[in-house]
Amino acid sequence: MRSDIDNLMEEAGHDFLMVRGPSGSNPSMVYFTGIANMTHATLLKKRGETPVLIHNAMERDEAAKSGCRLKNIDDFGWIKLIEAAGGDTIEATSQLLRLAFDEFNVQGQVAIYGRLEIGDAYSLMKRIEEVMPQVHFLGEARDTSVLSRARTTKDTEEVERIRHMGRITTDVVSEVAGFLTSQRVKGEMLIDGEGQPVTIGAVRRLIDLQLARLGADNPDATIFAMGHDSAVPHSIGRDSEALRVGQPIIFDIFPCEPGGGYYYDFTRTWCLGHAPDEVQQLYQDVLDIYNPLLKDLHGGIACREFQNMACDLFEARGHPTIRSDPNSERGYVHSLGHGLGLDVHEAPGFSGRDSNIDILEPGSVITLEPGLYYPERDMGVRLEDTLWIRPDGTPEILAEFPLDLVLPMKSA
Repeated sequence: MRSDIDNLMEEAGHDFLMVRGPSGSNPSMVYFTGIANMTHATLLKKRGETPVLIHNAMERDEAAKSGCRLKNIDDFGWIKLIEAAGGDTIEATSQLLRLAFDEFNVQGQVAIYGRLEIGDAYSLMKRIEEVMPQVHFLGEARDTSVLSRARTTKDTEEVERIRHMGRITTDVVSEVAGFLTSQRVKGEMLIDGEGQPVTIGAVRRLIDLQLARLGADNPDATIFAMGHDSAVPHSIGRDSEALRVGQPIIFDIFPCEPGGGYYYDFTRTWCLGHAPDEVQQLYQDVLDIYNPLLKDLHGGIACREFQNMACDLFEARGHPTIRSDPNSERGYVHSLGHGLGLDVHEAPGFSGRDSNIDILEPGSVITLEPGLYYPERDMGVRLEDTLWIRPDGTPEILAEFPLDLVLPMKSA
């Protein structure tokens, strides 16, 4: 949680954290400032002190929403710095940061975060190290960084924001289900009121429209994958493909708050009209793993143990797993879930490797998403919900939704 940052900084030996980049779609910046409309900013966090946000003059009101101490770049004479550098923004920015570092006594070990064009970031860091030898910049591995570790658990406000996104998500999923079941079937194909095939692209446009209507962003492509595409976990589906009855459809949707805030992650597998026996059996196997794991999840246990439980259960039903064959493209081919927050995928991780030391802590928000995939049989099944591990260690689904496989259809 945010309240852990200073202790985590001390444990890592960090004197300062520096976050740079826009406020939107920049999780490290949003974590400190909240969602604000800043095209570019620099945040300096000294251990034990309130962060300083260095901002553009035109964005002063947006910066004020952050609750940080504020510093306008014009206070450093930004225009004169640009002129003195002959228009070289890397040189001017390095001089601006030199002045800011002097004013706020930035020295020692500084961990750097943010989202920037990699060429600009590389050039700037090299130049800053030349003009500020008293500072040692440190890049951290994403999964083990101070901010990643802080973000592993969520406070009450964060959980409620994720829960709100869950309500929006399930409302949209319900709208999509209603749209599909209101169509008619001709032969094996869904047709609309004008007798035209209903395509995956039409469904995807409906999803985007409904998310926007309810106040959510969809920065990554929703997975709406049918048949063979459902059997490759991250295939998103083909917009031109017409929907057909009896085909497994994996619907994986992961929207976020506008401006790059908190995400929700949710998956259902549907068959329109009816489910063939082999799809029904595959679905039942996934459901029979989902239910006991949901019951057994508990805080304080190593995450890899839950992945091993999933592998045990799938292998007992005769399915290959990522444990029995790490290169398998069929059966259970991924981990049981992942942490979720300002990124769709964040700590804790559920890899079954011995090197995975993540613990499922109370306060974590995670996904539970067992799945089975058989590309040679053109079918895949996945079920996913987002869970909060409550203070007593038990899981709570943040947005309930039915687990039905079959959506009933009307004939033409």
